[in-house]
Amino acid sequence: MVSWGAGPRAGISLISAAKAHAVLRGRFHATTGDVAAIAAPVLRHRVLTTFTAEAAGVSSDEVIQRLIKTLAPKEELVV
Repeated sequence: MVSWGAGPRAGISLISAAKAHAVLRGRFHATTGDVAAIAAPVLRHRVLTTFTAEAAGVSSDEVIQRLIKTLAPKEELVV
């Protein structure tokens, strides 16, 4: 389904955006829930789907959502 995936800079952007998301919610640490919340805006233009996926109506957003669902991140860290 994916012809071109996210590279190392995407990972750096994902971490930075997750940290910013956490700070905006009053926390000083990012959780997997923060990563899940910002994954689509950060990765949307970095994940390119194959022709077959496009023909089946699968967008890069759907691929990202499937990955998040498969990884099943926890919303918050229990301290």
